[in-house]
Amino acid sequence: MTTVSDQQTAASTRSQRAATTASTPRRSLLDRRGAAVVGGLLLPALLLLVWQLVTTTGLVPAYKLPTPASVWAAAVDLASNGDLYLYTAISTQRVLLGFAIGSALGLVVGAVVGLSRLGDVLLSTTLGAIRAVPSLAWVPLLILWLKIGEESKITLIAIGAFFPVYTTVSAALRHVDPHLVEAGRVYGLRGVSLLTGVQLPAVLPSVVSGLRLALAQSWLFLVAAELIASSMGLGFLLVDSGNNGRVDRMILAIVMLALMGKLTDALIGLLERRVLRRWT
Repeated sequence: MTTVSDQQTAASTRSQRAATTASTPRRSLLDRRGAAVVGGLLLPALLLLVWQLVTTTGLVPAYKLPTPASVWAAAVDLASNGDLYLYTAISTQRVLLGFAIGSALGLVVGAVVGLSRLGDVLLSTTLGAIRAVPSLAWVPLLILWLKIGEESKITLIAIGAFFPVYTTVSAALRHVDPHLVEAGRVYGLRGVSLLTGVQLPAVLPSVVSGLRLALAQSWLFLVAAELIASSMGLGFLLVDSGNNGRVDRMILAIVMLALMGKLTDALIGLLERRVLRRWT
């Protein structure tokens, strides 16, 4: 026979369970990893289907847009003699080297401008003007200064990677909570130790966002870089195919640039999750 006390205890337990259920956010279907992957592939699959339809039905002539099968055949042809792998590896190497140099410089200069009023006054105006210079405008100057070797190509990609990191880091450091900085100084942190121990962790999400933008910009600058008397690389494949009227290889080069850009961005995304899990 239940007592009044037992009934009160049961009612309290039910209310606690209801409160816990209400406070726990429900994961929607789109929050699941598998659903997100499938959802991300829907639009590319739809575009591929439309591409197949408009080419096979003759709505778009083959000399303007070859069929997906033709592009695949071009990929198989280039892969069979090793050119596709070689061009992809060379372009990836150039992008990663330029990205590493440009983003490192962007981090240092962004820290100077973001933390120092004098650095802001001296550098921000000039760097803002240089940032507006188009990528192709640097090509003849870099050929004159650095000739047509790898140095000129990597330098141009580094220029492209520099500005996204510089802009995001300098802007984020200007808005770091001053109470957080003061707490770091109370514990004896000064200069570089204060920057690496307090200020950079506070703006870490902005830094990672700047790195992702810089990596995307590096791939954009790659094509301009490989205009500098290049004989290999995806940018060279794109330009050379255009000169020879090989539209299938042109589209293949564009697809490879998109795939490599997405792959490297995904790697930065994995790094972002690990870094944020550790520092935040």
